[in-house]
Amino acid sequence: MTDSNYLRVTVWGENIHEKTSKAVSKVYPKGMHTAIADALNKDKTIKAVTATLDQPEHGLTEKLLAETDVLTWWGHAGHEQVDDKIVERVKNRVLEGMGIIILHSGHFAKIFKALMGTSCALTWREAGEKERLWICNPGHPIVQGIKGPYFELQHEEMYGEPFGIPTPDEQIFISWFTGGEVFRSGVTYKRGNGKVFYFRPGHETYPTYHDANVQLVIRNAAHWAKPEGKYPQTCPNIPFDKAPETVIPWGDSVHEDDGAIASVAAKKKKAK
Repeated sequence: MTDSNYLRVTVWGENIHEKTSKAVSKVYPKGMHTAIADALNKDKTIKAVTATLDQPEHGLTEKLLAETDVLTWWGHAGHEQVDDKIVERVKNRVLEGMGIIILHSGHFAKIFKALMGTSCALTWREAGEKERLWICNPGHPIVQGIKGPYFELQHEEMYGEPFGIPTPDEQIFISWFTGGEVFRSGVTYKRGNGKVFYFRPGHETYPTYHDANVQLVIRNAAHWAKPEGKYPQTCPNIPFDKAPETVIPWGDSVHEDDGAIASVAAKKKKAK
């Protein structure tokens, strides 16, 4: 198949913990981003590539994003290192129609906060507890193939409510932890023409991204989040003589023939 026949997924990761922590590199010797990409590439209709924080433009060039159908995002230690210009670039692609999957501690990433418009804050505890992820909507495409009403991860970081997010369009999972807390661990949104899925599991010192159910959810989510058309990001002027029906212009206007505001256009001409 040519690239255009694949679902094109870019897996973005900080790749900081993997370089600085033996506990993390032991679990993910090639990085979490590679483990996630490998899991996605098990689906022969998906072509997943990786990008990391330390690359020029964080690996998220305009060209790569233009060729990305779905972006996954894992961040933690380097949230503030992400350039605001790149955040805006990613946000604009989501509004156009690119899907995005935010993973685990990516809840505090600049891009997720920008898309949500809220704090995205939560409570947490790192104690290697059992997490039971209950399926809230068995008919949803993201959970297809999971056997039973829930699946479990034997060791995970706890996230607890309240979770500072807008009311989700759909709630896919709710998690219960050994300590008794619950958490909205799988939620979806639509932002512009792009689909957003937040999926909670994925603490860096646990083998979560090697889990078959977690991998299945991410693959399903990538298919669910694929683009459905593309929203325009500009406001082009349609001249009256290009309208589908006959238009006879009437009245005064502050705009030039090309649609520019006359006072602004005059200032630009004067500046030249």
